[in-house]
Amino acid sequence: MLQQQNPLNHDIFVNVNGTLTPRDEARVSPFDSSVQNGDAVWEGLRVYDGRIFRLREHLARLRRSAMALAYASIPSDDEIIAEVRRTLEANGMRDGVHIRLTLSRGEKYTSGLDPRINTAGHTLIVLAEHKPQVYDKRGIRLATAAHRRPPSDVLDQKIHSCNQLTSILAKLEANAAGADDALMLDTRGFIAETNATHLFFVEDDAIRTPTTAACPEGITRSVILELCHANGIACEEADMTLAEAYRADEVFCTGTMGEIAPVVEIDGRRIGDGGMGPMTDRLSELFGKLTAHEGERVVE
Repeated sequence: MLQQQNPLNHDIFVNVNGTLTPRDEARVSPFDSSVQNGDAVWEGLRVYDGRIFRLREHLARLRRSAMALAYASIPSDDEIIAEVRRTLEANGMRDGVHIRLTLSRGEKYTSGLDPRINTAGHTLIVLAEHKPQVYDKRGIRLATAAHRRPPSDVLDQKIHSCNQLTSILAKLEANAAGADDALMLDTRGFIAETNATHLFFVEDDAIRTPTTAACPEGITRSVILELCHANGIACEEADMTLAEAYRADEVFCTGTMGEIAPVVEIDGRRIGDGGMGPMTDRLSELFGKLTAHEGERVVE
């Protein structure tokens, strides 16, 4: 599951603090806190027919993360949306697009860790790419990683930060194992998520998903929970073990970049029939109906 280069993205414009620049010329200062310390927060947005699905929820999470890190300067929703619109219009984009928003504490006047040396204000990056869903709808394979998701007293995953080294280390393990992604446990041994997505498990027509004790508060995750409640599908959030994952009838993962995709194998064990199960298929259809008409219009 290696993303391939898309020729449509060769000449895109990238927005850095309101300046639109060809991708090969876009620059962020070496004094920026995102470069020096990984001190930045981010969101992934998806554009459907000129609309961004759950835009306000994503921006609220971005703001909560920046506030938790005590950013002195946070752009308003209207300011961010205006830059997103400018970026999409400059690139002639309106569908099949993924946007990576990055907000950092901004530039420092000298190298160092102390946030008091960030006096230039925030840095906002809007990176929009032509990008279909990245996960194979026929199913992906997971391998459990040795690296764990940290608890809130180490690095709170409710801060949606650009510090993703644990995810990268877990992904390296998955690559070495020949799997598509890594399944990550928390420090207690319970399932947290994959290195990039949330997980749902189906058994006897009921759905369970890990708590957010050691994983982010996912936007797509919350939509799946809403769909379950609205359509009479039994669901709960609970601590889950690997043994429960292995015996599940179906497993699927969720995320903005990949929407919903079945998991067909975990640690060499086939899940269910080894393909997309009926519950995953049903929720994918319900999710598709939502994205077909919901969302905030940003371009015509």
